[in-house]
Amino acid sequence: MALLVHLKMVRDLRGKADRIAKVTFRGLSFYTRVLENCEDEARFDEMFRWPIASRVDENEILELQVFNYSKIFTNRVIGTFRMVLQKVAEEGHLEVTDTLIDDNNTAIGTSVTVDIKYTTMDGTVGVWSDGEFLDVPGDPEGTFQFETDSLLSGHSHGSGSGVSPGRSIHGIPTFRKAGKGVFSAMKLHKSKSSRDDHKKDEPATLDMEDLDRKALRLGGFVGLDPDCISLASVTAVTTNVSNKRSKPDIKMEPSSGRPVDYQISITVVEARQLVGLNMDPVVCVEIGEDKKYTSMKESTNCPYYNEYFVFDFHVPPDVMFDKILKLSVIHSKNLLRSGTLVGTFKLDVGTVYSQPEHQFYHKWAMLSDPDDITAGCKGYIKCDIAVVGKGDNIKTPHKANETDEDDIEGNLLLPEGVPLERQWARFYVKIYRAEGLPKMNTSIMANVKKAFIGENRDLVDPYVQVVFAGQRGKTSVQKSSYEPIWNEQVVFTEMFPPLCKRIKVQIRDSDKVNDVAIGTHFIDLRKIANDGDKGFLPTMGPAWVNMYGSTRHYTLIDEHQDLNEGLGEGVSFRARLLISVAVEILDTTSTEIVSSTEVQVEPVSNISESATGKIEEFFLFGSFLEATMIDRKIGDKPISFEVTIGNYGNQIDGVSKPTAAKKKKKKEGGGESDEEESELIQQNSSEDEADDDGDLVSVSSTPPMKPVITDRNYFHLPYFEKKPCIYIKSWWQDQRRRLYNSNIMDKIADKMEEGLNDVQEVIKTEKAYPERRLRGVLEELSTGCNRFVTLANKDQNQAGRTKLDKERLKSCMREMESMGQQAKLIRSQVKRNTVRDKLKMVQNFLHRLRFLADEPQHSIPDVFVWMMSNNKRIAYARIPSKDILYSIVDEETGKDCGKVKAVFLRLPGKKGFGPAGWTVQAKMEMYLWLGLNKQRKDFLSGLPNGFEENKAPRTSPCLQSVPPISLVYNMKQVFQLRAHMYQARSLFAADSSGLSDPFARVFFSTHSQVTEVLSETLCPTWDQLLVFDDVELFGEAGELRDDPPIIVVEVYDQDTVGKAEFIGRTFAKPITKMCDEHYGPPRFPPQLEYYQIYRGNSTAGDLLAAFELLQIGQGGRAELPPIDGPTDSERGPILPVPMGIRPILSRYRIEVLFWGLRDLKRVNLAQVDRPRVDIECAGRGVQSALIQNYKKNPNFSTLVKWFEVDLPENELLHPPLNVRVVDCRAFGRYTLVGSHAVTSLRRFIYSTPDKTHNNWASAARLMNGYMVLTNGGSQSRPCSPYSRTPPRTLSRPAGDVTVNMDADPSVRKMDTVVKLDATSDAVVKVDVNEEKEEKKRKKKKKKGEVEEDDETDESMLDWWSKYFASIETLMEILRAQEAALAEAEEREDQEIAAEGADIKPDDLPVKGFKGKEKSRDKSRNKEKKKSHHAGEGTEKHSSKPKVDELLVYNKELEAEYDNFEDWLHTFNLYRGKAGDDDEAALDDDRIVGRFKGSMCMYKLPLSEEITREVGFDPNMGMFQSIPHNDPINVLVRIFVVRATDLHPADVNGKADPYVVIKLGKSELKDKENYISKQLNPVFGKAFDMEATFPMESMLTVSVYDWDLVGTDDLIGETKIDLENRFYSKHRATCGIANSYSVHGYNVWRDPMKPSQILAKLCKEGKLDGPHYGPGGRVKVANRVFMGTTEIEDENGLKKQTDEHLALTVLKHWEEIPRVGCKLIPEHVETRPLLNPDHPGIEQGRIEMWVDMFPMDMPAPGPAIDISPRKPKKYELRVIIWNTDEVILEDDDYFTGEKSSDIFVRGWLKGQQEDKQDTDVHYHSLTGEGNFNWRFVFPFDYLMAEEKIVISKKESMFSWDETEYKIPARLTLQVWDADHFSADDFLGAIELDLNRFPRGAKTAKQCSINMVQNQAELPCISIFKQKRVKGWWPFVARDENDEMELTGKVEAELHLMSAEEAEKSPVGLGRNEPDPLEKPNRPDTTFLWFLSPLKAIRYLVCNRYKWLIIKIIVALLLLMMLGLFLYSMPGYLVKKLLGA
Repeated sequence: MALLVHLKMVRDLRGKADRIAKVTFRGLSFYTRVLENCEDEARFDEMFRWPIASRVDENEILELQVFNYSKIFTNRVIGTFRMVLQKVAEEGHLEVTDTLIDDNNTAIGTSVTVDIKYTTMDGTVGVWSDGEFLDVPGDPEGTFQFETDSLLSGHSHGSGSGVSPGRSIHGIPTFRKAGKGVFSAMKLHKSKSSRDDHKKDEPATLDMEDLDRKALRLGGFVGLDPDCISLASVTAVTTNVSNKRSKPDIKMEPSSGRPVDYQISITVVEARQLVGLNMDPVVCVEIGEDKKYTSMKESTNCPYYNEYFVFDFHVPPDVMFDKILKLSVIHSKNLLRSGTLVGTFKLDVGTVYSQPEHQFYHKWAMLSDPDDITAGCKGYIKCDIAVVGKGDNIKTPHKANETDEDDIEGNLLLPEGVPLERQWARFYVKIYRAEGLPKMNTSIMANVKKAFIGENRDLVDPYVQVVFAGQRGKTSVQKSSYEPIWNEQVVFTEMFPPLCKRIKVQIRDSDKVNDVAIGTHFIDLRKIANDGDKGFLPTMGPAWVNMYGSTRHYTLIDEHQDLNEGLGEGVSFRARLLISVAVEILDTTSTEIVSSTEVQVEPVSNISESATGKIEEFFLFGSFLEATMIDRKIGDKPISFEVTIGNYGNQIDGVSKPTAAKKKKKKEGGGESDEEESELIQQNSSEDEADDDGDLVSVSSTPPMKPVITDRNYFHLPYFEKKPCIYIKSWWQDQRRRLYNSNIMDKIADKMEEGLNDVQEVIKTEKAYPERRLRGVLEELSTGCNRFVTLANKDQNQAGRTKLDKERLKSCMREMESMGQQAKLIRSQVKRNTVRDKLKMVQNFLHRLRFLADEPQHSIPDVFVWMMSNNKRIAYARIPSKDILYSIVDEETGKDCGKVKAVFLRLPGKKGFGPAGWTVQAKMEMYLWLGLNKQRKDFLSGLPNGFEENKAPRTSPCLQSVPPISLVYNMKQVFQLRAHMYQARSLFAADSSGLSDPFARVFFSTHSQVTEVLSETLCPTWDQLLVFDDVELFGEAGELRDDPPIIVVEVYDQDTVGKAEFIGRTFAKPITKMCDEHYGPPRFPPQLEYYQIYRGNSTAGDLLAAFELLQIGQGGRAELPPIDGPTDSERGPILPVPMGIRPILSRYRIEVLFWGLRDLKRVNLAQVDRPRVDIECAGRGVQSALIQNYKKNPNFSTLVKWFEVDLPENELLHPPLNVRVVDCRAFGRYTLVGSHAVTSLRRFIYSTPDKTHNNWASAARLMNGYMVLTNGGSQSRPCSPYSRTPPRTLSRPAGDVTVNMDADPSVRKMDTVVKLDATSDAVVKVDVNEEKEEKKRKKKKKKGEVEEDDETDESMLDWWSKYFASIETLMEILRAQEAALAEAEEREDQEIAAEGADIKPDDLPVKGFKGKEKSRDKSRNKEKKKSHHAGEGTEKHSSKPKVDELLVYNKELEAEYDNFEDWLHTFNLYRGKAGDDDEAALDDDRIVGRFKGSMCMYKLPLSEEITREVGFDPNMGMFQSIPHNDPINVLVRIFVVRATDLHPADVNGKADPYVVIKLGKSELKDKENYISKQLNPVFGKAFDMEATFPMESMLTVSVYDWDLVGTDDLIGETKIDLENRFYSKHRATCGIANSYSVHGYNVWRDPMKPSQILAKLCKEGKLDGPHYGPGGRVKVANRVFMGTTEIEDENGLKKQTDEHLALTVLKHWEEIPRVGCKLIPEHVETRPLLNPDHPGIEQGRIEMWVDMFPMDMPAPGPAIDISPRKPKKYELRVIIWNTDEVILEDDDYFTGEKSSDIFVRGWLKGQQEDKQDTDVHYHSLTGEGNFNWRFVFPFDYLMAEEKIVISKKESMFSWDETEYKIPARLTLQVWDADHFSADDFLGAIELDLNRFPRGAKTAKQCSINMVQNQAELPCISIFKQKRVKGWWPFVARDENDEMELTGKVEAELHLMSAEEAEKSPVGLGRNEPDPLEKPNRPDTTFLWFLSPLKAIRYLVCNRYKWLIIKIIVALLLLMMLGLFLYSMPGYLVKKLLGA
């Protein structure tokens, strides 16, 4: 579809002027050419065309404006014509003549005539007739412009506004029709502001104000502020007249697959809630194959480990991130038993790496049992995991007292956005079948078999292996089949969402010896699922995935086997596999579920052919327009090129024919159609044999041709006018829709990326209005997104659409829609000052777009182009099929489809790594087109015009549609190319001297030329014009003008012997002038531009050059603009760059401060003795004085020298300044020591201080941390962490400014300075007023909290109190920052949500929105617990005891203070060859020394004012008031506080660290005080050393590992340059304390008092003052400061003093005008420790600080004592009085009664080594036990860290004791004693002695809640209460893992210090002294076998008393009855007989 507008003429114009018209439709404007000196009629007669993708709506408007064109002023609008396109939309054609209207909407007499034509789609492929499509008459310039009512050219206000280097026509910057403009998009060069030096010939551009007016007018609504103007990009148009070339990709080297260093550090802190009773847990940490174990903790299910493990890897990133990291807890593991697994947790390393800061810190990993998924959580492990790659630096949160992570739920180890409750799920990977497998066996064996058995076998036995989350499953092996059918599914059971990102699917060939991979595909779960509220579970397919790998021919040892394993970019199609993925969430409560997580493999049913889409015939056409730069190494055998897609077109090793038997089977089984089958087979048959349907045969390779020599390195193929073609037919499932959607998104993303590069360029080069360009980018983005939504919705019911297709489409449309809305919203928020923040947000959009565009389900395989020589494959290029796929709709077409693309071939696999990969194997100009065969009508339309098709001679009468086998160009243009090679900078050092001898080689078409070689420089200025005569280019003149071929420039280093070494390459496009054009502005002469030079993937410098291509017409070369001959007689015939092109120069003076040289290494084994520094810039230079004896004094005697030089006016074109150090040897020999190139002189440009303002801190460039610079830097608001400056005072430029200080530092409510980032300048001040504070305190009291008056006693405080208080402050500040950041984010989210009110918040695409909500709430709760008011770091201060603080920097001091380069800069000197990444030679190894000095450059002449100032020393130039550089003796005092996270150095995973300090020759080793087995040692040491600057100025602090045998190993070291600190204006010699006191722990350390320091600073800065006044005031310059004037001495007497006042001024020194800068406060800095063996990876950190005192000043006092606090000895006495309700375990032998033999066990330290048991209360029937038993636990305790310290030997083999710090936790357990079996554990309670619940008063009130809701209950600390008594519950876990109450204990805890305990000793148990009385136990409690009678009495009597009585009575009765019966007869007889 297209809209064509033919603007014919404008009549009835008034006056005589130059006219120009502009036509706008859908925001896209075209300009006409300028008609000069028109009178009343302007005949434009120009045609404009808009290619459009959606129908023209009837309300759309076409707008036409006519201007009077002016060269100098803005163009003036004559009138406007707007027309609604209703009629056009209906009829398709309309011719109109109508009058124009002016600004006031009144008609004027002028009329315009236009002809409008609208072509719609009619369903066919041929949309437009060719004439309309390609040729637009009357547009010779081909200028087009997209603009949103505004455009700035590169000249107004010196802005370039990021529109490609502003060459402009008619006041509008124009871009040649090359799709992406003048390469500005190619990231190839840096655009720069346009040529200010040609102002006179420049047509003027739209002016700012005019622009705003215009925008208002056009907008048609009022009130549009200038902030709404936006600038869209030059490429907003997808196509224009001729856009036949697409941009080449400059990065040559495959990035993945190269091994890198990684270090994974894991700290296992502790475990909690482990399921099981009384276990001995061990934690196993496993990464891939490596395992490490913690020590075993006995009988506890909440073990505390705090053990640190480090794993080092050297693998490619993909392999690293796929490794599974597994934490498992094992119960009772020992040497003999492997132990039982409690639970595991696994995630992949990639998940950790993608976290912010690449780490999880203090998070709880939830364990689950892999053998029983119904079991639920098995416990938690608290750990830190960090993954560091080379060059990553991890900010570890400061190791302070960690008390706040008890909230397990809130700190689970899960990435943001993952729900806390993860469920179990089944992952089904179904494997159906594969096709196109390669041979994996030699055919010799097969032939032998065939001879014996008589059947042909396929030579591969494939099976599929699926690997996921550390588990692998395999399908069955299909013996000998190239097209195996499996129909099996592999089932994994894993938690969902899984923390493992990728499923690896690999086809392998089964072999008796070893199985090898055939091809690998990774399925990224993030791409096949969506976790939003409208998201979907992972699903995929059934779809074919294409596998790529090494070339297909079989060799025994495949050198590219890695490629088949999925490492690196595959170089050939291997096979395709039909798979699908599905996930089902399991209901773990159901009974029939299989509870194990073993991998299962099950059969599945077959799927139909059509399930993956309808098979269509595709047609691929390619033409080779040029093949140049062919590497000479290949030899001169004939070369041909082969193109393959899948196996089609591959003639050497393509299709392996399936055997006949198989084929039959396949047909019966209803396989593929016969036609495809025959196609597959015929691929290998002869080329001219026709197919069944009488259609064409594929021609997939070009005829072989002998190469011709171009130059020393390269060949080319002599194609000339005859260009060979290839074409291939192939059959694939038609899934183009997937690729179309990807293409639309990719195009939006490309355009956006380009726009963002423009914006960054504009910001970087400091041009005007970056915000407008950013608005333009956002505007394009939102229109792009809307276009996507309209386009992507088609073809919904296409065959083979999978569930993923439908779901992805929905989610992509939702994302794109919301992205469009957000873009609109953000566009309205883009202001001058928010550009940078918004830029970050927009970059997020870019990542999201790229992520969405990556289609997980493949369809058509990629196209490979191979260069073949001698039937061998030499080099290849891989072209994604989507890039060349054709579609009727413009946006859906691939970006390279039907365009000429420069393709660079490279070596396959590992050969392509490193230097071999950088040299081009061949450069092709290729044209490719891929589409459905039935759409192939247009396949040639994108080729450059002017050719005839040459078809293959066919014998049979056949269709005319046969594609050509070659193209013959009959149109040929002759050109002259002029390459203006001006200079290059920052090149790669290719020689051992650290320099290069560079020359450049320029390639254009088949020609190449070389510049001269400049020796020994990294910044060559060639200043050379290379002229290429008679360059023949084929094609139409007009097209070549708009789209010339690219130029390749390669830079080499000339070596005396051997081949020149490659440095890097870049591409450029020339500006073309046809013979009928005028050579003049605005396009000519061309400007110099920067092109980035690449070496592999890394940049290797910039090239400053310009290229023009001039057509040679009939008149020959005479008509071309003349070239001046060589001007410089010395240079011979070399042509210089002509005048109009080389930059305009002005005179600059460069002053150089020579200070000294440091750390020079030997040169050629000889020491440097008499060095000198040579400075050179643009051919001029200056030499320093010679240092006579480097060893004695390495400083220069003459400090300042200067030289004058002509430099370009434009700062961006300034050449680099070279610093070279040479050593002067005997006999006038010089050797180069090292060199340094200062690439940008901008930071040394001197700007005169602005006299109008009080010029805050302009002298000291303090753009650091705490400075907030307002616009223009006129008033800066200095905010230091301690300052309290009301900002309004700063605006009064004159008069006195009063700065109020609170009198007392404790009342100083510290303004929490929330510094948002170490580098950002944003500072948030949280001001707290007094009343708030009071209210808050009252509120706190109300809550029923026990406020303890903890006013610490002064004498108790020491330096560590200060340190810990400061760390707490640091933590609070960090927390407040987090809160502020979270709040800001939340606010932004809400804004966006509110704006897009129709978007429900759940669709909000804000990254991790929901997750953030959750985590934020959590952090809130955490905050609330911490202080009763979230986020306000200040509140705590009120209750905290008043302790003076210092500043703890969690980085080096240098980082905070700009390396102390306020006036003295350090330049590293390099020598030696620069290493590339793979050689791991870091630049640090090349450093051979350092030059200290500085520069200052300024334009001459300099204003008088400066030199007239008082005391101006002309010898020193701009470097006034600089100290002298004579040697000076200094006392250096180094305080080493502690080290954290050291890298383990011993086998046991620990280290024995000690400190070594080196300064110059002297070295202090603290070896005897090593700290055993500790990775977080506290050193607490001060070291004094004497040094003489400058000889000894580099301080090295190293931490070594002590070893009993062998040498000690270096763990890591840090280097500090003391000299820069010493001389810095920030006064880094001794930190300024926060308050001044003369005694106590905070005594003033500096030998100079604050008043002396102040006086000295004022004198040095030539300031008036200080004047101390009455009432605690002091005046310095024109500032008045207030403060207290009293001080207490040690006897408590008050004295008057000015010190506090002086200190106040020092703390606010940065506010002093002119000389002010921040003075360094008293501090502790944290420095990373590095080890040369592991470059770039931190080995731990060390906390320390350095004080320096000059020896010629009064000596400082003794060093303050920072030795580690000795733990205080305590004794904890625990009396177990009674127990109650203990569960009854035993059954009685005799009576079956329940009873328990109770005893209580308790311990305090670590692992029960001091456990104590009570006696046993036997036979308790009610669970009651009486003990009256005393435990006594002596222990050493560190109050500050709240830890118990224990020293013990780790094992019997240990050499010495190791110190452990463990939390103070008292464990009490209740047990049931058994005599013969092991005792039974009944329950336990663990009390944290610092915070445990108060005991219940009675047993009744004691409940399980005291353990479960510990957080809510009031807690007490035994250290404060000293004595406590009460009832506590015993708990254990039952079978269902629920907590249950198993008893209660009444105990009394009594804490005493060791001294008190000595005074009142007590006995253990119930012993003397102070014995406890015997418990009153019931008589039942005894042992039966000790007193059997008693036992009978109690066991029998008690229970059966009545029974026994009854039995006895009954027995008596029975006896009586018996006796009665016995005696009855006799008695009767007696009676009867009367005896």
